[in-house]
Amino acid sequence: MADGVKVITRNRKAAHEYHLSDRYEAGIVLTGSEIKSIRDNKINLQDGFVQEQGGELWLLNVHITPYDRSGTYGYTEPMRPRKLLLHKKQIAQIISRIREKGMTVIPTEIYLKKGRAKVEIALGKGKKLYDKRADDAKRDSDRNLHKMMKSGRYED
Repeated sequence: MADGVKVITRNRKAAHEYHLSDRYEAGIVLTGSEIKSIRDNKINLQDGFVQEQGGELWLLNVHITPYDRSGTYGYTEPMRPRKLLLHKKQIAQIISRIREKGMTVIPTEIYLKKGRAKVEIALGKGKKLYDKRADDAKRDSDRNLHKMMKSGRYED
């Protein structure tokens, strides 16, 4: 990431569960107490997804813990839907891809850029069990190869 960007959280499960393709940066409509919670790293993306409603994109199932020092006025529902801010052309592209069979949009990371919360979303297609097993096997073999090369036991 570029200068002035602070990564708050990543959805590591997303790359394991989906074949990710196109990535987009989107703004999020938040309340004051929510942005404070995000700055305190009190956010969970694991079960989050993006859904189209009325020509807009909404971030669902993302848990932002209520800010503990806000009064009753600052309280917001932790799992409430949050509107994503994108250009019209980007929204149209994403909606057309969502309507394809098996495509979904997953939030992959939340970060602060110039003091504003941004979410990186990616188009994904669900992996089958055998795809996940193949990825795990490749990762294990790469790890073993790297370990052997590091110890000097492997030569070309």
